[in-house]
Parts: sequence; structure tokens; C-alpha cells
Amino acid sequence: MLKKLLLVAAVLFPMLASAQTLKIGIVDTQELIAKMPDTAAAQKQLEEVSKKYQDEYTKLGEEMKRMVDEYQNMKEDELPAIRERKTRELSDYQQKIQQFEQTADQDLQKMQYDLMSPVLQKIRTAIEAVGKEGGYSLVQNKDAQIILYYDSPVVDITNDVKAKLGIN
Repeated sequence: MLKKLLLVAAVLFPMLASAQTLKIGIVDTQELIAKMPDTAAAQKQLEEVSKKYQDEYTKLGEEMKRMVDEYQNMKEDELPAIRERKTRELSDYQQKIQQFEQTADQDLQKMQYDLMSPVLQKIRTAIEAVGKEGGYSLVQNKDAQIILYYDSPVVDITNDVKAKLGIN
């Protein structure tokens, strides 16, 4: 019986000892992203491109309206071949608008990814550096919807990471 007790103690003691040295940090990545100067520059660039796409979309919409008005103003005794051609033109133009909208959305998503990837990499690198410097075993994102409670020994390292990134 004593051997079993010693065996259990020998197995549990290292686990208990390592649990005591576990150091956990949390970081608010959303705050970091919002405060990065690169984020503001990326947002500005995205807004400029988005405006250009919106302007073009408006032009396409105006042309579509013109075509619809022209179709609706056709005489009732218009030749069937002309009516059919106009109907086909409307349908084709509507597809052209939908294709433009899809392409614009894809371009904006790719541009956002391309612009934000370096920002996210800088943040990741700073978090890793602060984690190593502070001796943290785990650094997790601080998300108010996921974390219901935290207390010591969990440490919010957001300010340390901001300092590492040179932002306030």
C-alpha cells in the first residue's frame, strides 16, 4: 500500500510543481489592431478603392436604368425581334453588373488581407517577444465574449505589447 501511495505521489508531484509555474497572459488584439498606424493607412487605402468601385457601380446602375426606361417606353406594337433583343440586352447587362459586384468584393477582400497581414504579423511577433520576455507559458486573446472571468496569475499583457509596438 505504501508503494502505491509513493508511486502516486511520484507521478502527481511533478504535475503539481509544473502547474504552479504556469504563467498565463491575455492580450486584447482588437485594441492593438485598432491602434496600429498601419491599420489606419490600410483602412484609408481600402476606402479609396471602395469609393472607386462604388462610383463605377453607380455608373452601371445609371446605364441599367436608362436601358430599362428605354425598354418600358417601347411602343406596344414594337417588332418582336427588337423587343427580344432589348430583353436579352437587359438580362446580359444585369449579369454584367452582378459579375462586377462579385469581382469588386473579391478584390476588396484580397486587398484587405494583403494590407492587414503585415500588421497582424507585427502584432504576433510583439506578443511572442513579450511572452518570452515575461516567461509566459500561454498567451491568449482577450475576448469579452469568451472569457467570463480571470484573476491572478493571469496577466493582461496588452500594455506591454503596445509598448513593444511603440503605440499608446
